[in-house]
Amino acid sequence: MQDKDYLENENENTTPDNVGQNTMDTKDDGQEYERFCFLCRRPESQTGKLITLTDGISVCPDCMQKTMDTIQNGNIDFSRLQGVNFLNLSDLQNMMPNQQQVKKKKPKKEEPRQEFDIRTIPAPHKLKASLDEYVIGQAHAKKVISVAVYNHYKRVATGTQDDIEIEKSNILLIGPTGSGKTYLVKTLAKLLDVPLAIADATSLTEAGYIGDDIESVISKLLAAADNDVEKAERGIVFIDEIDKIAKKKDTHHRDVSGESVQQGLLKLLEGAEVEVPVGASSKNAMVPLTTVNTRNILFICGGAFPDLENVIKERLNQKSSMGFQADLKDKYDKEPNLLSKVTVEDLRNFGMIPEFLGRLPIICTLSKLDKDMLVRILKEPKNAILKQYQKLLALDEVDLQFNDGALEAIAEEALKRDTGARALRAIIEEFMLDIMYEVPKDDNIGRVTITREYIEHRGGPVIAMRGVLELEQQD
Repeated sequence: MQDKDYLENENENTTPDNVGQNTMDTKDDGQEYERFCFLCRRPESQTGKLITLTDGISVCPDCMQKTMDTIQNGNIDFSRLQGVNFLNLSDLQNMMPNQQQVKKKKPKKEEPRQEFDIRTIPAPHKLKASLDEYVIGQAHAKKVISVAVYNHYKRVATGTQDDIEIEKSNILLIGPTGSGKTYLVKTLAKLLDVPLAIADATSLTEAGYIGDDIESVISKLLAAADNDVEKAERGIVFIDEIDKIAKKKDTHHRDVSGESVQQGLLKLLEGAEVEVPVGASSKNAMVPLTTVNTRNILFICGGAFPDLENVIKERLNQKSSMGFQADLKDKYDKEPNLLSKVTVEDLRNFGMIPEFLGRLPIICTLSKLDKDMLVRILKEPKNAILKQYQKLLALDEVDLQFNDGALEAIAEEALKRDTGARALRAIIEEFMLDIMYEVPKDDNIGRVTITREYIEHRGGPVIAMRGVLELEQQD
């Protein structure tokens, strides 16, 4: 009878009227605390509504279901357990430790969203002037990009105000390695203060194969926008190494990282609603999905296209003939900027499908860097490499100088390596290693001058002591 009365009391405490009551506890300090499941110790914010068994004792639905399943399956035979009596749940009220209670989180106040204002978009000439402070040379490329970006964000700001719908103008950048394609896009996104995602086309594969899905490009943009969908839909996506997804020639296998990727990118370039995972690069059952519309996202594709010059030469040499005043077949072998003569036909022969090229209406070529441009890159930009090292040594109160001969020697060595501006930092890192190691040893060193002889390993840098510098200033 006593057990029967106990079970009746239990049924009264677990009726639906008690479910969800007292969802939070309030202490003397006025703070609200979450309740925990007595069995699994998870808070109510994770388990859902807790089932109140008695005052201070609550169980989550999962644990309650597991307990009932265990009893129904007959896994526990209470008759065979000696010395085990039914417990009174009221005796367990003080067994929950207070230090594991968690304060309830208050909902954050959402800040009002700022509408995209067309007046905040810099004019093309202002945008190019800002790019000139960071990017040396490539005047034509900066002009083309400035106009294209200005028109694109005017299109985003105006929306569909009338029946005339402005189509999106994505950009294809073609230039040799180290010519500044990626740096140009990074600087552009920084000036416009919009989220930027840089993806590598070499890692993209067709859905279902090992590698990144095509939607992962938008996932990176969403992450750059702090998971703000509205902000991400006004961002810029730069897909580098786009030439690596050209159609494979003379292959009998499925081209999962070439033509298939180009076809998969078509819907993103033109504009479509894509479901992408939040906070992850691939879809799975544990990651929530959100929908991003790519209609107002500016796509910029870039690549070196190393064999494209041969395709251009083949097309231009078709006009060659024999006889006096005829074009010779080796006429374009020493052409410095042969990429500037590229056409859509050349890109199709290279391996890009027509549908993909049709969604990249603006084709912009970057010229190869020459000696004078490399010297300017060393010293003129706001964040020039030389200025970075001068600032590092200035923290040790040492003046670092480079004479003109040293700058020319660095540029000449960079041209030999044929990797563009990337070679400049590698060269400077080599000869600055000993200086950055030795200078902090002697506090009397006041100035270090880098010469051509030091760059060419025919001498050392010119070092001036602080006392000599003080005499020169007094004179």
